[in-house]
Amino acid sequence: MSRTSKALGLPPLLLVAGYFLLALAPVGLAAMQARPSRGLSADFSSGIAMSALALLLAQFLTSGRFERTTGRVGIDLTMRAHQLAARLILLLLLAHPVLASAGGGTRAMPSTLATLVVNPSMLTGVASWILLLALTASAIWRDRLPFRYEAWRVLHGFGAWVIAALGVHHAVNVGQHNDRVMLTFWLVLLATATLALATVYVFTPLLQLRRPWRIASIQTVGDRLWELALEPAAAFPVRLEAGQFFWLTLARSPFRITEHPFSAASCPADLPRLTFLIKESGDFTGRLGLLPINARAYVDGPRGIFTLRGHEEAKGYAFVAGGVGVAPILGILRHLRAVRDRRPVRLLFGNRHVGQIVYRAELDALPRELDCAVQYVLSEPPSEWHGNRGVIDRSLLESVFQAPDRAEWVYFVCGPAPMMDLVERELMHMGVPARNIVTERFRYH
Repeated sequence: MSRTSKALGLPPLLLVAGYFLLALAPVGLAAMQARPSRGLSADFSSGIAMSALALLLAQFLTSGRFERTTGRVGIDLTMRAHQLAARLILLLLLAHPVLASAGGGTRAMPSTLATLVVNPSMLTGVASWILLLALTASAIWRDRLPFRYEAWRVLHGFGAWVIAALGVHHAVNVGQHNDRVMLTFWLVLLATATLALATVYVFTPLLQLRRPWRIASIQTVGDRLWELALEPAAAFPVRLEAGQFFWLTLARSPFRITEHPFSAASCPADLPRLTFLIKESGDFTGRLGLLPINARAYVDGPRGIFTLRGHEEAKGYAFVAGGVGVAPILGILRHLRAVRDRRPVRLLFGNRHVGQIVYRAELDALPRELDCAVQYVLSEPPSEWHGNRGVIDRSLLESVFQAPDRAEWVYFVCGPAPMMDLVERELMHMGVPARNIVTERFRYH
């Protein structure tokens, strides 16, 4: 049985409001205790530390893995917010000991700070502070670390939990505001963070074991480009909206933490079969061709907002794809073809050379089934190439998307990050409102 995906997640405004309310909650609870002030600097130091700790515990729910909280926002904005919040948390907690030691004046501050740091009662707070520095640095410079992404991911998740637990211990045992209500508040947040971590690393893999898939086929479709097809190994419902992505674990246990996100190139009409377009990029993707047919696979999803949801009334659909970024766009085009959509559709597909143009026969046949025009552009074209040459820029966008009502169309853009940034910027210069431009990026670190 198959079915399309339903919209999950909290409304964005409610999500933002809840985030700020959570940050202010411990300060409000502390104010209700009506304890005597320790001075402006000390009180402010305590307040920002409590807000930072609350935000740190909320980070476990903004990791991009919980559709029921952030599903309507999308992985792109969710991860940007997660990364920006991490920097804010770090700044607040860096300021915490400095402000706490400022009560005796500027001259006494260094010695007061040193006394605080070496105080045995401050051990968990100092440890949490140092580990947070290391964790944030490892996230910012992840690509330069001498170990694989999978190992970093595990260290990042469990390291964040250790930091949060140490922070809660410090707040409860050293902080001035440590009555029963505040203790309950911190323990509930820590329990929620623990449950979130367990969901990702324990409960989700257990569920995946109950819903195994199998590798149905693997074939080359272009230069270093593979088509991977998966089918359920048992009967269970499969959800999909065209354009969404899944986390895949191939020929390994779901507990091995080797899953990676890939966009589906298939559409709801293809279910329960799922098809993915994957480019070799130097990691496990270089061994795709060696995976045995019928090997077990595990799927977590679908996820993402790179879909037609919310854009059903568009005057037309425009697609800009770069390289393997055509995968989710293929899924949407296949869906439009399956439902016989009559609105105008335009596709601009950029690649480096001819060998990277995938599914060309299918794309060239689309005008026979849709009101569709497809144009290709190559940055390294052969001498006999008669299509567009160079890269996707403002002039090419204007020549391909010429409709008088183009500002009322919806534009789906997927490809390398620099290309997406350029296309977004130029489309807005062409009068296309930001709300009509749909993008999604897989930058988890």
